[in-house]
Amino acid sequence: MIESPANSVIDSRNDESNASDENKFADVNHSAAADVFVPSPPVGEGGAAEQRRERGEPQTLSPDATPLPDPLPQGERGHDGHSQFPRGNNDPRHQGKRQQGGQFRRDKRDVHGWVVLDKPIGMTSTQAVAVVKRLFSAKRAGHAGTLDPLASGGLPIAMGEATKTVPFVMDGRKRYRFTVAWGEERDTDDTEGKVTFTDPRRPTAEQIRALLPQFTGNIEQTPPQYSAIKIAGERAYDLARDGEVVPLVPRPVVIHEFVLTEQQDDSHSVFEAECGKGTYVRALARDMGRLLGCYGHISALRRTLVGPFAEADMIPLEQLEALCDRAASGEGNLADALLPVETALDDIPALAVTRADAARLHRGQAVLLRGRDAPDSSGTVYVTVAGRLLALAEIANGELIPKRVFNLTGLVASSARKESI
Repeated sequence: MIESPANSVIDSRNDESNASDENKFADVNHSAAADVFVPSPPVGEGGAAEQRRERGEPQTLSPDATPLPDPLPQGERGHDGHSQFPRGNNDPRHQGKRQQGGQFRRDKRDVHGWVVLDKPIGMTSTQAVAVVKRLFSAKRAGHAGTLDPLASGGLPIAMGEATKTVPFVMDGRKRYRFTVAWGEERDTDDTEGKVTFTDPRRPTAEQIRALLPQFTGNIEQTPPQYSAIKIAGERAYDLARDGEVVPLVPRPVVIHEFVLTEQQDDSHSVFEAECGKGTYVRALARDMGRLLGCYGHISALRRTLVGPFAEADMIPLEQLEALCDRAASGEGNLADALLPVETALDDIPALAVTRADAARLHRGQAVLLRGRDAPDSSGTVYVTVAGRLLALAEIANGELIPKRVFNLTGLVASSARKESI
């Protein structure tokens, strides 16, 4: 929600590919025209608001054709919404413009790495990807897990060859900080839905804490009615909008940690939860409210961890725009905002190879592992040569078999991201 040159999920020749939960080398849905990658929505990775707001829009957005938030600072816009001040030729947003069919199109470039956007409230994940892609003039981009428009926090955005590592991030743990409003249950289990049940009772902090062990560890969770679960080929949220109430089967999820951090008042409690793939935070609020007898829904949500990416890795959109402005005047480098492609592979063993073996792997050929330094394990590794990422490969039967080869030519992450960005 990754490839060798012959079977590439990010090859613009492919029309569309679907992600598979079981296969870490699964594809990413994309449009060849727009080259904005949108991972197939994994269970539990988004909210009802995201699904509603994006209904009727294409899965991929073209920055040249679709109105999106202008990445330029507000103070630089003219009455027509465009910049009043011409930028230098080194601004990636204005380089290489050419006229085609009466419209200007920007030349795009190869950019490889991760930007962990601190997504603002009110922006969809697809819009966020398109804005970041436009700021970098990147050819390819996609996110690693939908974040509801009403939520803020970490939205990892992969560009270029980093899109091959998206499934590894999506399979990682997520951490959320969220507020539950007691006294009302809503059909979407968040503030955008219609009120379905109310109750005047309010839980105490002691009652809430006593309940949390029931939601910790391996549990069965019923997804919200407004969710991306497919039922007979249709999304549950589509059926819910049509007024259909469909039975959703409970699914196994893992809650690694679930704590009450603050009791704001009688009607609002703040929690932190670290969970595995497929967990719905909205369902936690709904189920707790029902067991406490007072009902509840999510009133605020922030994602603070996605796989290897924590809050320290996040960059606000305004800061990213400012860096782009500095880069335009030669005072900054957009590479400073990128994290290396291999950041997503922190949990995977690394294996260094010789240049001769690297040449074989780059051609898609297997390499025989031998000698006393040969690994005696099996499974997925990421391969490096001279400290540079080369490929994702599988070790099997004494051979190193390439599965996804990386071609890191173009703009890549700086050796160390600067704190001053």
